[in-house]
Amino acid sequence: MQELLEKQVADHKSYLDMELLRFTTAGSVDDGKSTLIGRLLYDSKAIFQDQLDAVKQASLNKGTEKVDLALFTDGLRSEREQGITIDVAYRYFATPKRKFIIADTPGHVQYTRNMVTGASTANAALILIDARKGVIEQTLRHSYIASLLQIPHVVICINKMDLVDYKEEVYEQIKEQYEGFIAKLDIPDVHFVPLSALEGDNVVTRSKKMPWYQGSTLLHLLENIHIGSDYNHTDGRFPVQYVLRPQTTEFHDYRGYAGRVAGGVFKKGDKVKVLPSGFTSVVKEVSLHGKRLDRAFPPMAVDIQLEDEIDISRGDMIVHEDNTPETVQDIEATVVWMSETPMQLRKKYTMLHTSNDGMCMIKEINHQINIHTLEEEEGKGSLAMNEIASVSIRSSKPMFVDSYTRNRITGSFVLVEEGTNNTVGVGMIK
Repeated sequence: MQELLEKQVADHKSYLDMELLRFTTAGSVDDGKSTLIGRLLYDSKAIFQDQLDAVKQASLNKGTEKVDLALFTDGLRSEREQGITIDVAYRYFATPKRKFIIADTPGHVQYTRNMVTGASTANAALILIDARKGVIEQTLRHSYIASLLQIPHVVICINKMDLVDYKEEVYEQIKEQYEGFIAKLDIPDVHFVPLSALEGDNVVTRSKKMPWYQGSTLLHLLENIHIGSDYNHTDGRFPVQYVLRPQTTEFHDYRGYAGRVAGGVFKKGDKVKVLPSGFTSVVKEVSLHGKRLDRAFPPMAVDIQLEDEIDISRGDMIVHEDNTPETVQDIEATVVWMSETPMQLRKKYTMLHTSNDGMCMIKEINHQINIHTLEEEEGKGSLAMNEIASVSIRSSKPMFVDSYTRNRITGSFVLVEEGTNNTVGVGMIK
């Protein structure tokens, strides 16, 4: 019994230590995104029996003889009735090699904001292409958003190969077509996989119907994509979320600063600076759940102690002394508007940046991105929902920022309607 307990504890620790990959799906309506996610979950044995029973019953209710794999992710009733995805559906699963968080995002152009939400923290984007249709407008739009959000890895899933008789020439033609477009965008790592989500070809199991394809299955690719370089390990950035003062007998004088490492590597002995005060100190200890660590790096959530007692509070940032971010109030950024209420120039909004927040206003729309043609157009006096624009913003207090291309965490922010919790926009700092 004791040996079994120890094994369960060891397995649990092993699970916690596993690397986590976040990925999002994107594509046009009926390209098979939800079916692909369902196939991944089903074939990798990541479905609980009660979930499987519920989906089997729902499939029978729809008059479908086979299990409708899309129902594993289409959780909203309106989605199930229409067979489309209109919200972001998150699913979690793990294999012996890696943990995964999936964001199944909508294909409709009017749900661009939902795709941005699902893709904002992703390591990889799965962009589906219907093998019968090839590269279409939605493919280009979703690729542009993946580039805009600096998603490091993109996997082009050429789906429904069963409907084109698994022909290699169809796959090669679509691949060549897409490569001609992707050259214009900033996506460093692109992979192509021909598959059939419905039949299971090259999703988890290698397809015998496409012997001409010698690459990885989709799951093998997701398990082995190198994501260690996806984070900035150069610029030390530690936004303080909470000040730890237990004031117990054991920890009477304890003062630690809790937060998630946003950049760089922090370790005992590092010379650091606190923003905005500018006071300097040395890292005394780095710990996690009371256990001392040799070092901490993104995206670890840790507790940092300093040698000196400095007045630090939520919203401050601990950085390496010789490597500090810009401290600015005037910000140039690309904003995706997410509210049904149009954006208004010089209206007050709350800016949430890392653990910091303050009032701001949008001074000017420099230019807009036509979501259909992806071309720059002259800015109007406002932004409607799902519109994307380059804007100039003025904040009421200094923000400690990097460019989004340098650090996706310190280079992004959220705009909230004043006096509410309603998110109205997200921004990427230039």
